[in-house]
Amino acid sequence: MAFTGVLFPATATGAPHRLRHLHQLCPKPRRLSSTTRTLALPSSADLPVLDAPVALAAASSVAALAAALSLSDPERRRRQQAEDVGGGDKEVVRDYFNNTGFERWKKIYGEATEGVNRVQLDIRLGHAQTVENALSMLRDGGPLAGLSVCDAGCGTGSLSIPLASEGALVSASDISAAMVTEAERQAREALADRPDLQMPKFEVKDLESLDGKFDIVVCLDVLIHYPQGKAEAMIAHLASLAESRLVLSFAPKTLYYDLLKRVGELFPGPSKATRAYLHAERDVERALEKVGWRVRKRGFIRTQFYFAKLVEAVPVGLA
Repeated sequence: MAFTGVLFPATATGAPHRLRHLHQLCPKPRRLSSTTRTLALPSSADLPVLDAPVALAAASSVAALAAALSLSDPERRRRQQAEDVGGGDKEVVRDYFNNTGFERWKKIYGEATEGVNRVQLDIRLGHAQTVENALSMLRDGGPLAGLSVCDAGCGTGSLSIPLASEGALVSASDISAAMVTEAERQAREALADRPDLQMPKFEVKDLESLDGKFDIVVCLDVLIHYPQGKAEAMIAHLASLAESRLVLSFAPKTLYYDLLKRVGELFPGPSKATRAYLHAERDVERALEKVGWRVRKRGFIRTQFYFAKLVEAVPVGLA
């Protein structure tokens, strides 16, 4: 799931205009050029911090808007989603990405432009930049040919396929059977003329069910579905699968993004979306440190409607 989901649905077009006043109150993080490839980017601590008067004004604006539209509505909507599928967050995510969400995100991650609105095209750009930056991080460690890579939460194969095309031995999984089927289809099409390469092995699995050992584990745009406590456990689990490198992306928790998330929840649009969780960069680092890993590289990807922190971690003893 692309991180714009924490603001408003990918199909919504009116919500950005409703948020105009909040954007004026909240200073925006520095915009990176879409062509920037540098990975030594600012940490979340470097993002602008609202001073007290501005923060108070922004909070007051959010509070007034929330009162008008009922703050309890997002939570009621979440409870209803869980009841509909007979489970919690995981069951909601599985159901969403096997049904309504699959059609939406397949279109966003695809290449066609017909029927794709401005917000969706922007999300496509942001996600593509995240994939490209992740690949750049991995290539910096040398050739990928022959390395075993776990693509945890593979979606439609946007990372698995280029990894396989460079000779990596890819094990890819997703909680959504529909996503896995589409990823397999795209991989067969993209690699049809490369008999020298090994096709990715695709499986329908949630992150908790992953096992084995891999040279590299990558998990992009997935931690947004995990609250902090579960995210910490999941980071530890993913680290236990990796021999040398772990690459993660997550939606950063800052005052600016948290305010936008709260307002965005009040404009869910005509379709349901999953619950979204932001994570402070320091919390992610702390979770890695607890299991003997450290962040070696970091990046920040931001377009108009997409934002993600990207980190590469290695075992503490690894140079």
